[in-house]
Amino acid sequence: MASLLATFYCLFVSLLVCRAQTTAAGVYVFSDSLVDVGNNNHLPLSLVKANFPYNGIDFSGNKATGRFSNGKNAADFLAERLGVSTPPPYLSQPNGTFVKGVSFASGGAGIFNTTDQSTISLPRQVGYFSTVSQRLAKEMGTKAAQEHLSKSLFPFVIGSNDIINYFQSNSDIGKKYTPQQYVTLIASNLKEMLKSRSTQVLVRGANPDRMCAQAKMLLELQSSELKDLNYSYFDTYNIFLDFIRNPSTYGFNETKSACCGLGKLRANLPCTPLAVFCSGRNGHVFWDVYHPTEAAVSIFIAKLFDASADYVSPITLQHLLSL
Repeated sequence: MASLLATFYCLFVSLLVCRAQTTAAGVYVFSDSLVDVGNNNHLPLSLVKANFPYNGIDFSGNKATGRFSNGKNAADFLAERLGVSTPPPYLSQPNGTFVKGVSFASGGAGIFNTTDQSTISLPRQVGYFSTVSQRLAKEMGTKAAQEHLSKSLFPFVIGSNDIINYFQSNSDIGKKYTPQQYVTLIASNLKEMLKSRSTQVLVRGANPDRMCAQAKMLLELQSSELKDLNYSYFDTYNIFLDFIRNPSTYGFNETKSACCGLGKLRANLPCTPLAVFCSGRNGHVFWDVYHPTEAAVSIFIAKLFDASADYVSPITLQHLLSL
């Protein structure tokens, strides 16, 4: 179980915001499968897809949309809290203007281009955003577009796949770098990208082991290097650890087994039309071996906005958005 948690939650999660308000003008999402709303449906060479049953069994119309979930994912709940519609997948409308926002999230994506070349890596996602920014400037005018983006939210949920790749038995990366060196490399790449794109950053993250504790430290150190940085760190791992240690507090009755999959704990093979899936999905923490259920995500997002100092520091997301 510990390895399942470490694999799932040892990640960088950050939210980039420029003078955002509690109701965002737009939401522009950069992520992997945790927030993918369908971009991978449009990637013919990618095997990382969720546009088939039993994914989406609890989504509107019981339809598999490309979300790696039984229903809504974090992008949906975040948008609801911000009072906007869930940003559509960029590849569904590659020529769109996306005034209200768009999702570049891609299942399997990483901070590095080499993590999974069949998906949309973070550098490619940032490149797509540059294209969208240019379209906004053309349609709205440069000044109006800048003002619009300054009131928009930019979630970054990325890094877990880079770390998963590191620990694979056949990984050349694991032979080349120590864990501490690799985390430093990831943090450095993410930091440089943020430095080139923004002035204010909100950060949330997770630390299930010493490696991710080091990642947290590196992210906090960025506040002294990026002089205009505003951030909030969200302890994802301990939130989900609390789900597992105190399940009844949150309405859960199954914290070990995935809801959909095959093999021991339904965790040996992913959720496919051939998999076995549970009936009491609201009682499960995990939808499949890598992703939480809709029920778990809804609590997660609520705590992201309102959690105490035990989980969020130095300020809550709600507070940060009001700055």
